[in-house]
Amino acid sequence: MGGLTRTQERTLIAVKPDGVQRRLVGDVIRRFERRGFKLVGMKLLQAPEKVLAEHYHDLKKKPFYPNLINYMSSGPVVAMVWEGYNVVRTSRAMVGDTDSAEAAPGTIRGDFSVHISRNVVHASDSVEVAQREISLWFHSSELVDWDCGSHSSLYHV
Repeated sequence: MGGLTRTQERTLIAVKPDGVQRRLVGDVIRRFERRGFKLVGMKLLQAPEKVLAEHYHDLKKKPFYPNLINYMSSGPVVAMVWEGYNVVRTSRAMVGDTDSAEAAPGTIRGDFSVHISRNVVHASDSVEVAQREISLWFHSSELVDWDCGSHSSLYHV
């Protein structure tokens, strides 16, 4: 039983209020599905201030923090948990630079972001951060373990 061991990771991807308002949720999901990642949790919610304060706790002393919290609570957010091999690192590459002016074409932010403060999506930046963020946004009972193996079993009765 030699060969490569593929460790499955999970990451939090959140479509921010500007992405939801601009109806980009399907585009974001499509990119992750086409990349081969597995969706194991998703919900649309008005982010509670308590969750936002904990999520952005490391930015609390930044001058833009109050505006960030106001923005993130200004409309619905679609929080998702994606699973796959190297999903954290790969999703960061797919999302692109935080600053839309620096985000490469072909990335989510490069294609859709209009300003650094309206950059469409959040993606966890490390496996450890992803674990913390997922537990903040989701109860374990809201995450689904499922086999995305052969689709042929769907057609046999």
